[in-house]
Amino acid sequence: MKALVTGATGFLGGALARRLHNMGWDVTASGRNASRLDQLEREGIRTHQFDLKDKVVLMEACKDQEIVFHCAAFPSPWGNFEKFYQANVIGTRNVVQACEANKIKRLVYVSTPSIYFDYTSRVNVKETDSLPEPVSAYSATKILAEEEVDKASANGLAAITIRPRGIFGPMDTVISPRLIPRLRSGRLPMIGDGENIVDLTYIDNVVDALLLCAESPANTLGKKYNITNGEPIKLWEWLEKICKELGYPAPKIKYQVRLYALAATLETLFTIIPTHPEPPVDTHGGQYGFQQHHARYFCCKK
Repeated sequence: MKALVTGATGFLGGALARRLHNMGWDVTASGRNASRLDQLEREGIRTHQFDLKDKVVLMEACKDQEIVFHCAAFPSPWGNFEKFYQANVIGTRNVVQACEANKIKRLVYVSTPSIYFDYTSRVNVKETDSLPEPVSAYSATKILAEEEVDKASANGLAAITIRPRGIFGPMDTVISPRLIPRLRSGRLPMIGDGENIVDLTYIDNVVDALLLCAESPANTLGKKYNITNGEPIKLWEWLEKICKELGYPAPKIKYQVRLYALAATLETLFTIIPTHPEPPVDTHGGQYGFQQHHARYFCCKK
């Protein structure tokens, strides 16, 4: 089986590319990070460095492929809207058009459950639940990206979408790099009453889900699936275990909802700064606000 993996220099895309390669697939790993592509090359995986905004190169990359796994995205909790739009919407639109032009057998698109976030505690979120107004540029552009896939699916492209929840595991480039330094420094405050429930997903389980999507029956096409471990846990107990294993101090300082007012103020101030640096806390998941965003809801797999 021949497959193109976009975003292969990221956490999920890299894990998928490696799994496909080990399974004997003819896989091409694409991305923009040259050093990570070099590492994949050293592991025997064919790579192709390009930007998804380059329609000509993308069209050529999809030539003769059978499956396209679109894992690439700009997932930061903070940043200029246009950067999110170009990466998540325009990039996805170009992938969809390349798949259509090259008659790709199936497109598997990786979206996000952050599109469900509405500042309230939510459990057992279903794929058919109505979506709230997006609270961040990331979630807004991922909704628009899903719409690009949906339109193509309605026009005949065999596509399927997954929304994996809180991916963690070896070689994590998303959660751990933001979380571990704050645990080490003791600067991660506990938000809420300490009973916050969260459902996470181990990286291998998300890769399994992607492989199932690649070969799932026709009645799954055009649909979206929430992916989790299906094992809700208490967030702060989990973080305390991590601290114990690493020898770090467990979070002690507690903040309740009044932190939200501070976060909103900081967002406004940091938006005014021309370089748009990321604030130390925001209302939808950045920096100290990380645990607020990831503790407010979870999505249970079917």
